[in-house]
Amino acid sequence: GAGRVAMRAKPPGADAATKMAGTIILPAFSPFTKYAAMINQVTPYNYPVPVRDDGNMPDVPSHPQDPQGPSLEWLKNL
Repeated sequence: GAGRVAMRAKPPGADAATKMAGTIILPAFSPFTKYAAMINQVTPYNYPVPVRDDGNMPDVPSHPQDPQGPSLEWLKNL
C-alpha cells in the first residue's frame, strides 16, 4: 500500500532498519509472548525424578505424574 510506496522513496537502509526494529519491538506486544511468559512462570524448572519411595521422603511424589505446584486450570479456561 501507501506505506511501501513511501518506503521506496527513502534510502534502502531505512527500510532494513524499519524491518529490524519491527522484528525486535513487535514481539513484545504479541499475545503469544504474554501467554508463553505466563506458562513459563508456573512450569517447574526441575521435574521430579522417579525414585523408590522408602517412606522417609515427604517431598518426593509417590508417582511422577502426581500433580504438584501451581495448577494450570487457568490455561484450560482461556
